[in-house]
Amino acid sequence: MHQTTALKILNAQARQDRAIFTRRDLDGLFRADRPKARGASIARLVDAGWLQPAARGVYLYPPGLPRDGYTLERIARTLRRGEYSYVSLESALSEWGAISQIPLGRLTVMTTGRKGTFRTEWGTIEFTHTARPIEDILNHTVHDERRPLRIAMPETAWRDLKRVGRNTEMVDQEELADIIRDREEALHGTPTTD
Repeated sequence: MHQTTALKILNAQARQDRAIFTRRDLDGLFRADRPKARGASIARLVDAGWLQPAARGVYLYPPGLPRDGYTLERIARTLRRGEYSYVSLESALSEWGAISQIPLGRLTVMTTGRKGTFRTEWGTIEFTHTARPIEDILNHTVHDERRPLRIAMPETAWRDLKRVGRNTEMVDQEELADIIRDREEALHGTPTTD
């Protein structure tokens, strides 16, 4: 496949907010090529910098990526496509403000898929398996349309942290209690008793 044809296909995908692909996705997009030629087309796109390998079998099309800081989450979603995954543990607790140290370049994710750690140019993704029912996951996570993955509620991230045996000493438990109380009050309109 000519590079210009491949770029037209990738640009069409980018207009549909798709810029991260598995090798299988690319095989489907470039299906006009014979299987051997597909591999060569992908290799040429990588050599030219149009595609960037992100993790084993996952590629990014940089011109189509939003500049919103969620590239690592998009890679995680692609790596565990078909599974339920959500930001939890240290990453979620840091976002909620219960951990003062922000884990730079590391994303901790609970998933119904396989556990595993992936080091990428954008940071490290650590997947921890959960056997929780889907309904429980949906009821205890928050969906934000601006980001690719759901995020655990503070009490859920804390529960996950304890359940998987992680270091709990870095969590400011008073701050966590305040965050949980404030969220409850905001959700239920309960007046503050202070």
